[in-house]
Amino acid sequence: MDGFSFEVHGTCPDSDARRGTFTTPHGEMSTPAFMPVGTRGTVKGVQPRDLAQAGARMILANTLHLHLRPGEEIVRRLGGLHRFMNWDGPILTDSGGYQVFSMADISTIDDDGVTFKSIVDGDAVRFTPERVMDIQRDLGADVIMAFDHCPKDPHDRALVQAANDRTHHWLARCVTRWRENGGTDRGQALFGIVQGGVFDDLRKASVEAVCEHDLVGYAIGGVSVGEGREAMSDAVAAATPLLPADRPRYLMGVGTPRDFFDAVERGVDLFDCVTPTRHGRNAQAFTSRGRINLRNGRWKGCDEVLDPNCMSPALEGFSIGVLSHLCRANEMLGGMLVTLHNLYFFHQLMERMRGAIQDGNLAALRTKVLSECEGRA
Repeated sequence: MDGFSFEVHGTCPDSDARRGTFTTPHGEMSTPAFMPVGTRGTVKGVQPRDLAQAGARMILANTLHLHLRPGEEIVRRLGGLHRFMNWDGPILTDSGGYQVFSMADISTIDDDGVTFKSIVDGDAVRFTPERVMDIQRDLGADVIMAFDHCPKDPHDRALVQAANDRTHHWLARCVTRWRENGGTDRGQALFGIVQGGVFDDLRKASVEAVCEHDLVGYAIGGVSVGEGREAMSDAVAAATPLLPADRPRYLMGVGTPRDFFDAVERGVDLFDCVTPTRHGRNAQAFTSRGRINLRNGRWKGCDEVLDPNCMSPALEGFSIGVLSHLCRANEMLGGMLVTLHNLYFFHQLMERMRGAIQDGNLAALRTKVLSECEGRA
């Protein structure tokens, strides 16, 4: 579709895992892949060149937060998100649908759209499917997400059914406005989002409704919102096999190494989450020896490297003891370095998973990685 393509190169014999290539006007990425989150136009504490060195190929930004500050018109005048973020690779913008869930206490939803209370100045901010498409058009990302309703309680069937109906109705409006705005002809691909809470039949019904629209890719939303790992896994299992095999499948807001394996085995291709960056800023490092709390006194004076099996270039010359000091002293450099390490760890894990899918030994890699990295120190 005009600059966008997705090709599956191979599958794994013991699961539905697949490796592929997602191509956009700003470059391609090998899948499965992880996308770092840059909510306000920056991945916190990380320079773009360091993001690339850590292994990032595609990054995210948030439609609602950039609308509030500095505003899409300013981003457009400053050259669009790629110039604004100083990033020449692919960019995805989410739609604000997750904020319907996360900002439920300061938002009002109706069948036409959502009114948010601005977290900047308290003013009312109105989002409709058409407005969201226009904002993302001006931001200029490669992939833009449909405006959806992520229900507050994924276990409330009546609420989830209403959110499904609203999501499907809004998607039709998003598709119409996206096409009016130029669609893929202007270098923007629209992804639809599947909802359905913890209910298999509602997930399947949502897949059917969303896939009535011929789009570049499809996402699974409304997971990792308090429903528990087993329910999340069931939701992914219900939806993923029904999504088109020739389009990228994106699981939104997930996750951790175990989440990645669970979803990749179901056939998911793309992931995003704040986990590696948020944990990094809070002195939590993902390593092959387990998750390390660098504020823990046991690391004081330790002259070992953080992770001999996954050594981020950014940490060359820094021992655990130095990182521990920086984090305990609340020095900015500490959070920056641990963030970069976590991103490198996540991207290296994805590379290992792609290799394991190619070699047909994903199950063995899962056993090895989870036995190593799920401990705490």
